[in-house]
Amino acid sequence: MKKKISIYALLLVLICFFMLYRLDAYIMKPGSAYDVSKFVAVENDHTENKGSMSLMTVAMQQATPFSYLWAKTQKHQKIMDISQVRNPLEDEEEYNVRQLKLMSDSQFNAKYVAFQKAGIQTKVIFNGVFVLNVLEGGASDNLLKAGDEIIEVDGQKIRNQQMLVDLLKPKQLGDKVTIKFIRNQQEQEETITLKEIPKSEEKRAGLGITYAESKSIETDPKVSMKTEDIGGPSAGLMFTLEILDQLLEEDLTKGYAVAGTGEMLVDGSVGRIGGIDYKVIAADRDGIEIFFAPDDEISPEMKAKYPELESNYATAVKTAKEIGTKMKIVPVKTVDDAIEYLKQLPPK
Repeated sequence: MKKKISIYALLLVLICFFMLYRLDAYIMKPGSAYDVSKFVAVENDHTENKGSMSLMTVAMQQATPFSYLWAKTQKHQKIMDISQVRNPLEDEEEYNVRQLKLMSDSQFNAKYVAFQKAGIQTKVIFNGVFVLNVLEGGASDNLLKAGDEIIEVDGQKIRNQQMLVDLLKPKQLGDKVTIKFIRNQQEQEETITLKEIPKSEEKRAGLGITYAESKSIETDPKVSMKTEDIGGPSAGLMFTLEILDQLLEEDLTKGYAVAGTGEMLVDGSVGRIGGIDYKVIAADRDGIEIFFAPDDEISPEMKAKYPELESNYATAVKTAKEIGTKMKIVPVKTVDDAIEYLKQLPPK
């Protein structure tokens, strides 16, 4: 009896290991199409669209021994080393914070560009310096956290990212600085003793953090966006088109099911994203008729380093042919390319 119990216990341990133990790898597979109007609402929007604008996602999960072996047998699942997903200096929590920051930036750019295209003025507000990750062994280790927003240094309000750099530049090793920051919507303060920045070629004193600007935008009419469960920058193009569609009286969709992907940059250009092949597969499965793909240019230097690298658009076209979809793949370098394509479409 005891022997049987031991065998069952061992089997249970093995099953738990195969199902739950996290490997240093991620699995990417097709996600879904999501109607952007469910996430974006422009105040006083009276547009009645006959079609839809959808953003595309990929499903990304950290691999377990079981899911790793299963992915090996699946045509449309890709195993990625952890170094292909996360930056070398960030842990999983910091990775998630960075993805949410990228999403926040894509929302900012989408609002800014959409209102520009609609000819409506906006007001840009600098919030602070956003902490992306805290370097292990650095001055801020166990004091600051990814997601904190630095708003003051030694009593001086930070008005841009460069100001933080300028205030810290003359400091020496061992100097103390008082940092005021926002964490979980609460203002906090820490006095930090500057140390040499870990793993840096420059032997200088610093906070030991990586960071980016945090900005928000005031618009009239107001735009509300609910995207808590979506990370990364790739929904930027579709956010921009949806906001513009709600701002304008005309129906940009013309009755079509429109989707796409691409980072929305502040100058209106559309940036390259990852996993576009899986997004094409998901879009076809979810009945999308028109798919916008970034037509990014691969520099000779990048081509020399990565000979198999191709533009998002080229990958999208290749994938569309492989799965035999009738969905139209449309190349876009800028948001104007997408707008012009939609405006010339005959209504359904």
